[in-house]
Amino acid sequence: MFHVATISDLARHPEVSAGLTHEFLDRRDGWGPLAARYGLSLGSVRGIDHALGYAALRSGAIDVKDAYSTDARIAEDDLAVLDDDLGFFPRYDAVLLYRLALPAPAVSALASLSGRIDGATMIRLNAEAERTKDYARAAALFLGRNTSAPRSAARQIAGWTARHVQLVAISVLLAIVAGIPLGIAASGSGWPSRLILSAVGVVQTIPALALLALLVPVPFLGISPATAIVALFLYSLLPIVRNTATGLQDIAPDLRDSAEALGLSRSARLARVDLPLASRSILAGIKTSAVIAVGTATLAALIGAGGLGEPIVSGLNLNDHVTILEGAVPAALLALLVQGAFELADRVFIPRGLRLPRG
Repeated sequence: MFHVATISDLARHPEVSAGLTHEFLDRRDGWGPLAARYGLSLGSVRGIDHALGYAALRSGAIDVKDAYSTDARIAEDDLAVLDDDLGFFPRYDAVLLYRLALPAPAVSALASLSGRIDGATMIRLNAEAERTKDYARAAALFLGRNTSAPRSAARQIAGWTARHVQLVAISVLLAIVAGIPLGIAASGSGWPSRLILSAVGVVQTIPALALLALLVPVPFLGISPATAIVALFLYSLLPIVRNTATGLQDIAPDLRDSAEALGLSRSARLARVDLPLASRSILAGIKTSAVIAVGTATLAALIGAGGLGEPIVSGLNLNDHVTILEGAVPAALLALLVQGAFELADRVFIPRGLRLPRG
């Protein structure tokens, strides 16, 4: 049992294990300078997500973590905040920044909050927000206003799902429009084919989170749904392009010769013979892209694009498994629904002769 009240006391317990957020581990005012100032040499220091750190504390996997002084879990889990007795950390005081064009009543309303929210009050409000998952309700309680009942979970999930479907549908549709022509071009021989397949393959190797981060600084994108759609579009290209190219390349030579013997032009042969014969492969690529997009689209919540990633990200931040499942389960069901829809689409887009069992 550790009896410590200050960070200096912690220096006398090198056997302590710490789980610190990755940001705190790398900050200039983070773990490295702090350990040097206090002479800390702990036996185990590892990076861990902020919310998961509280679960690790509760289970005994770690003994110490970094925290925000107004985290609701400090009071809920009866945790002790160590005193910075050497004054290492600077003061972090909130200040009001606003545009000069902001209406005077709005500025006055914001300024009226100055000095009214102490640490204990913020912890209580944070706890209410975590309990109800409704931050507007927590703010209304502080203002002493009557609040309605928390929003229906079913209505929230429906809203997240609708935005998720929108992101996936737009991105996959764009990928179909661009991917099939690219696949047709890649079905030939020579360097253009290799260049196209290599380019879309390289995009697929970029981690989804890194791709989002790389797209945010791009002009006209930024923190918006457009960034998520572009990222999903790029991720959806490879299966469509590759399956289109493979399907066209696998057409039997005698069938190609028959089409040429009929005197069909290149465009007519492509539309009436090649693409119908490759339709099974092409549709399989589109189905793969759509299912992958359903899962990848959950990351859109990280840049404010909404979707079923919102409850997942919120649940991770709050270490709330129920909230995580509110996003994960509908996303999984949506992926199954998309896969089933494409099974039905086989009957529409794949010629009947290709669907007959081989004898």
